[in-house]
Amino acid sequence: MVFDGIVTRAITHELHQEMASGRVLKIYQPTDTELLFTIRKFGTNKQLLISAHSSYARMHFTTDTYENPTEPSMYCMMLRKYLNGSFIESVEQMENERIIHIHFQTKNEIGDQSVKTLIVELMGKHSNIILVDQERQVILESIKHVSSAQNRHRSILPGSSYVQPPDQGKYNPLTIDGDTFIRKLDFNAGKLDQQIVNTYMGVSPVLAKEIVARAGLGKTDAFKDAFTSIQQQILEHQYEPFISRNKKEGFYVLPLSFKDGEKEYFNSVSSMLDTFYSGKAERDRVKQKAGDLLRFLTNEQKKNKRKLVKLDKTLEQAKNADRYQRDGELLTAHMHLVKKGDKEVKVVDYYDPNQAKRTIALNENKTPSENAQALFKKYHKLKTSKQMVEEEKKKTYQEMEYLDQVIEQIDTAREQDIEEIREELQEQGYLKKRQTKTKQKKKTKKPVPEIFYASDGTEILVGKNNKQNEYLTNRIARKDEVWLHTKDIPGSHVVIRSTDPNEDTLLEAAQLAANFSKSKHSSSVPVDYTLIRHVKKPNGAKPGFVTYDNQKTLFVTPDQSYLTKLKATPSS
Repeated sequence: MVFDGIVTRAITHELHQEMASGRVLKIYQPTDTELLFTIRKFGTNKQLLISAHSSYARMHFTTDTYENPTEPSMYCMMLRKYLNGSFIESVEQMENERIIHIHFQTKNEIGDQSVKTLIVELMGKHSNIILVDQERQVILESIKHVSSAQNRHRSILPGSSYVQPPDQGKYNPLTIDGDTFIRKLDFNAGKLDQQIVNTYMGVSPVLAKEIVARAGLGKTDAFKDAFTSIQQQILEHQYEPFISRNKKEGFYVLPLSFKDGEKEYFNSVSSMLDTFYSGKAERDRVKQKAGDLLRFLTNEQKKNKRKLVKLDKTLEQAKNADRYQRDGELLTAHMHLVKKGDKEVKVVDYYDPNQAKRTIALNENKTPSENAQALFKKYHKLKTSKQMVEEEKKKTYQEMEYLDQVIEQIDTAREQDIEEIREELQEQGYLKKRQTKTKQKKKTKKPVPEIFYASDGTEILVGKNNKQNEYLTNRIARKDEVWLHTKDIPGSHVVIRSTDPNEDTLLEAAQLAANFSKSKHSSSVPVDYTLIRHVKKPNGAKPGFVTYDNQKTLFVTPDQSYLTKLKATPSS
């Protein structure tokens, strides 16, 4: 299920209905490939997200919050210069392609009316957002620059003429009749769904399979009827946006008879796309930003595993400590039988009830007395090492548990959380501190846990890394508030800002604790809860590590829909 020409048509129609005659209040560029417009119409503000992300290119209204850079990019400033305060004339799709034109009515430098067009090309890695002067058809700026060396068909650079993407020679499925649709297909060649994709613009494999599924094993008339019925739905904008919750999550705007499984339906295309993509693009950015950290932590875990193997070997040797003491004592008792240069000696084992003979290996370069001392020394070394090795093993397991927790935190981190994780690893001595060019001290920011709201409006805070966990549990939360954590499983600290939450709020907070833990893909996850007063950090413990008592346990099966449901701002 992809962002094809039909989904583009559906979102274009919806955005035109909602934005035409609306005014642009603000423009931000949160990332290199994303834009956020605040559009006001009929006294209501809406956030329009436009993304040229190589994997998540899209355009829709959003309720997500985005962190904007302190300094706007040159592209963002250019958009503000031309579009701030402008009115949206129309939003239109080009043919049935994944190209959307947004026309803005604005004024030029001398106050005359002028039309600027923002061209949104949703084409995978070739996606772009291009600002064009409508009258001159000249590119003013684009979110991605493409030179003629990169693309012989067209260059996308300021001052260049705007040229449409190359025509693929496909037919618009919305401007033909059923008979024409049939004539363009070769029924003897088979693979009709592939033929449909290759022949008609904006048609994805999903839609092609649906046409074939509706036609069944019927003849050409069945394919004609299947096509015209779907075409009619699209022309009349009869969309039924949904997200399928199968093994592979997907979405579409038309009912799909060939797809089974659980489906979640939405009342708008925007809400469907916002739900589906929420967090996906950020997760991709987080992975890129934290790639070096993950590689480092993975290598550290490998080192710890190798260390445990060596420690186990040493422990195995330590089990023989008593044997070396025994051999030393027997050698001392039989010193008269040994001379320097002997490689071994056979003696009577006085510790054996049967008084059997025992062979003791010797170092031929040492005297009998030196050999005995070497055995006693080996005995004392192994005896001491056993205690040290067991202590070292304990520390290694603790470190592995800590690193596992940090890896898990990266897996659920927001972009702003990664720098705090990096700082923590520097403070713990895992990473070297970065050298700054200026001697001026960087102002320390307070950690900011993520905020959720229970169904009854109660605030629930979630620590997304150890700095946030410690700040939340030790500084923000009050003694009588409720604290939650997955039982014996790495995860986030969760605090309900209430001294007496109801049962639903407890279960919702437990869902957050389970979703932000290593067991987020498991079922029946145990979540402990207790009052903050019963949560303590042991002296010298790793960041984020606590002990607690007086707890009770809930069992929940993580459901990611809670993350969206509880993230919404409560109504006043």
